Amino acid sequence: MMLKTEREKVLKYSVRAFENRLNSSTGGNLSIFNREKNLIAITPSGIDYSELKLSDIVIIDISGKVIEGENKPSSEVGFHTGLYKKRDDISSIVHTHSIYATTMACLNMEILPVHYLVGFSGKKVPIAPYCEFGSQELAETICKNIENYNAILLQNHGLVSLGDSIEKAYTTAEEIEFVARIYYQTQNIGKPCILSDEEMESVLKKFKVYGNKKR
Repeated sequence: MMLKTEREKVLKYSVRAFENRLNSSTGGNLSIFNREKNLIAITPSGIDYSELKLSDIVIIDISGKVIEGENKPSSEVGFHTGLYKKRDDISSIVHTHSIYATTMACLNMEILPVHYLVGFSGKKVPIAPYCEFGSQELAETICKNIENYNAILLQNHGLVSLGDSIEKAYTTAEEIEFVARIYYQTQNIGKPCILSDEEMESVLKKFKVYGNKKR
């Protein structure tokens, strides 16, 4: 079995996203790119997460061609391969339809720094204009608008988060869902207090060393 370790992680975090309600049924998708082997392990299209097995995870190359696996890769394979080509600092992608992040996407609103944990994305979470799911246009608009952020909203669709590991990409998806909920709720009560650019600069500097072990 090719990329067994990557497949195991894609399965693990796909199930976790389903259990933690970041995705439901067959929504969303995840992938890991092994840059040394130039191969990607990605979730299949149309298989319920509650039924997903290790052998269901598909192996593709960077052009999207299936190398191993009997299933079709995710319908969003285009933006996975596109982002890996664009960003050499990432090796994992998590795409979710989580409720609050998707609510903000359907409002066509960026997530501003109402809470410092938006720093998992950067100084904010930008938004890419609506394009039909699975289309080349969607892949292109995500790649165009992602810049150096680690998360991006897709208008009327959901959230994409990136990382140099599946653990980081998944954590970013969870933390941005939390911030999206806070942002939505504060706007329902009053006017949110947004952190300044300078305050977020300080947060991002701390994030670079947060959790690092002493050497």
